[in-house]
Amino acid sequence: MEENKIEGPENEDLYEHFRFVAQKGQQPLRVDKYLMNYIENATRSKIQQAAKDGNIYANDIAVKSNYKVKPDDVVTVLFKHPPYELLLVPEDIPLDIVYEDDDLLVVNKPAGMVVHPGHGNYSGTLINALIFHFDNLPNNSSNRPGLVHRIDKDTSGLLVVAKTEEAMTHLAKQFFNKTSEREYIALVWGDVKDEEGTIEGNIGRHPKNRLQNTVFEDDDENNGKPAVTHYKVIERLGYVTLLSCKLETGRTHQIRVHLKYIGHTLFNDERYGGDRILKGTTFSKYKQFVDNCFKILPRQALHARTLGFIHPTTGKMMRFDSPIPEDIEKCIEKWQKYSVNSTNQ
Repeated sequence: MEENKIEGPENEDLYEHFRFVAQKGQQPLRVDKYLMNYIENATRSKIQQAAKDGNIYANDIAVKSNYKVKPDDVVTVLFKHPPYELLLVPEDIPLDIVYEDDDLLVVNKPAGMVVHPGHGNYSGTLINALIFHFDNLPNNSSNRPGLVHRIDKDTSGLLVVAKTEEAMTHLAKQFFNKTSEREYIALVWGDVKDEEGTIEGNIGRHPKNRLQNTVFEDDDENNGKPAVTHYKVIERLGYVTLLSCKLETGRTHQIRVHLKYIGHTLFNDERYGGDRILKGTTFSKYKQFVDNCFKILPRQALHARTLGFIHPTTGKMMRFDSPIPEDIEKCIEKWQKYSVNSTNQ
């Protein structure tokens, strides 16, 4: 936790909660508006209060709400208390454990559960559950107990958790060296042209919307990190397609960003614009049908179905499968019926 501490005014110890570096093309913008674009769940009044209290800094100098952010400015938000995500509290939350031994466990995470605490989600996470059920889990490089990899809040499916330091090191190396296997099921908007393909493109923070990531087409290493996704068509359902996606790399929102990049946003992915009709007809009956699908599946249609890795102690290849959850299954069934009826008309 020490690395988050900064000597503040009058020698008070302050903890860094947020740090943003303004892009080179940043137009002058009030710091309260700038932070509104970048901090999830923040209100303008809270940000203005933080500035009034002397908690917002630009280039290590406390600034008021009307400070104009310029290119390359380092904007930080500092408070006297450590970030809540560092204060881990064990919580008695049931876990769906698919496999467990002395070295590791494989968990089937439900949609809606956040993997680790972060801004706006300080409790009810997978880590809160893990530290309740297991003692002395090893920390990863970000001080998160047991976590080898993660999946998004509204993505369901399989995660491996390390129970020993040796397992953590061994498994983390497999993910880093791209030797682990991860396959996802995705329902996307549109009729995907090729039966299979590979999407490549650096993924990084969207320059205008910090809550999204985006693909940068040039290979400048300052713009995002390399990402590779392989996809295969499982079933064509008219205005949507069911895909199998295999990850070669594991960037934040990788499948969501890559599929949007090729014009096939995930079905009902609110953050990336998949929660509105992107393909289909203008008939009100069709709109009603899609709205019903959104109600059945109130999240992005993404499920981490298969996970494979070499066991850190036995050296054996292990592979786990998780059934497609009911909400995605029901949504697929609705589209199957709709596409059959459409072709018969």
